[in-house]
Amino acid sequence: MNNDNSNAPRLTTTGGAPIADNQNTLTAGPRGPALLQDYQLLEKLAHQNRERIPERVVHAKGWGAYGSLQVTGDISKYTLAQCLQPGAKTDLLLRFSTVAGERGAADAERDVRGFAVKFYTPEGNWDLVGNNTPVFFIRDPYKFPDFIHTQKRHPRTNLRSPTAMWDFWSLSPESLHQITILMSDRGLPVSPMHMNGYGSHTFSLYNAAGERTWVKFHFKTMQGHRHFTNAESAEVIGGSRESYQEALYGSIERGQFPGWKMYVQLMPEADVEKVPYNPFDLTKVWPHSDYPLVEVGVLELNRNPENYFAEIEQAAFSPSNVVPGIGFSPDKMLQARIFAYADAHRYRLGTHYEALPVNAPRCPVHHYHKDGSMNFFGSKTGSSDAYYEPNSMGGAVQDPHVAEPPLSVRGDVARHDHRTGNDDYSQPRALFRLFDDGQRSRLFSNIAASMVGVPQSIIERQLAHFDEVDPAYGEGVRAALNAQKPRT
Repeated sequence: MNNDNSNAPRLTTTGGAPIADNQNTLTAGPRGPALLQDYQLLEKLAHQNRERIPERVVHAKGWGAYGSLQVTGDISKYTLAQCLQPGAKTDLLLRFSTVAGERGAADAERDVRGFAVKFYTPEGNWDLVGNNTPVFFIRDPYKFPDFIHTQKRHPRTNLRSPTAMWDFWSLSPESLHQITILMSDRGLPVSPMHMNGYGSHTFSLYNAAGERTWVKFHFKTMQGHRHFTNAESAEVIGGSRESYQEALYGSIERGQFPGWKMYVQLMPEADVEKVPYNPFDLTKVWPHSDYPLVEVGVLELNRNPENYFAEIEQAAFSPSNVVPGIGFSPDKMLQARIFAYADAHRYRLGTHYEALPVNAPRCPVHHYHKDGSMNFFGSKTGSSDAYYEPNSMGGAVQDPHVAEPPLSVRGDVARHDHRTGNDDYSQPRALFRLFDDGQRSRLFSNIAASMVGVPQSIIERQLAHFDEVDPAYGEGVRAALNAQKPRT
């Protein structure tokens, strides 16, 4: 080869030995067979066979970048978290995603978008793993696998099934709030930069005095909201299936760094019994008139990853990663995700997934997790003689000062019917009545388009829910359904 690569680094094997020829297979003569001793040929082929890891079951298609959170407000009276103190600046990784599509899906499809932030704080990683909507389709984690099955491919046809989707939703009225958002204009943002992010769940903050405050996290786009219609989306997908990746990567490369203002809603612990809804219900929002937004700071993205696979595909987020001053809540969906997300990463990436560079905390780490596949870091206990706890060998010890305040829980241990006594219509009604005529018209047509091929009995069951939200909602969807029927 005549390429002038005199300043290029020397190619080596994965063991570090220099490679003399990376162009030609070792053979017995020009026409002879390949030799088994050509180790690097075998190594390259074997590595290629293993270049793919299981994609995420949910949120498989994603886009991400690095940035920081600059705290400009003051919520120090509510939390001792160092990353939320006035003036604090924390490095972060933010991954956006779609929920339903596989890795090869088009970016500009109507879907909920994931909004997952990994804050590399001085006290460990804090993962805020939410969506671009403040609510979700379900409130009970028992139904999460069932819901996701409806968003994936039919086992016989291997096609997405609108029938399965609407069948499940029509039997789950708690989904109405999220359906209304998904089928509205905000269900199809033009890029990751033009949508909000939410922690969605209720979390808790606690201060040094052990006082707890319930909290919801909001990230409001500073680029403004922009959305595609279904027709515009189809045109974009016809030109590129990677429109979000192109937009996010290109914006940062041009120095046009996107930003979001971070806010919190704060609810005193005692208010839980005073509000007319369950504040830990993932299908509900807290009215801003009761719990107004409090500005915390500005999140900015300003650096693209050097290697997508290493830094975005292998990025692992879990709500179980919190830091002192930030805690959980009785939200059942959150409680289940605390287990399920970390377990997904152990399966997909390996036992020690949090030791990968993109997931590794930027602070000292000490634990007694031992051995297992890909333990490339040895002991993290603080002493090589301390491989159990408690010990007398100088190994890492617990710190009771960072304990979350106790949470009083009362009630019978039972499988409580989450659909009994819940009002699943008032909040979708309030949202629907905020829409102007144009927004309502697009909502109706988007729903009608998504119901093509769905059996009439399922459609009627869903229309009854829309009627319950607002008669105009049901009437509008009926008219849109009639308008798309072929004329005889």
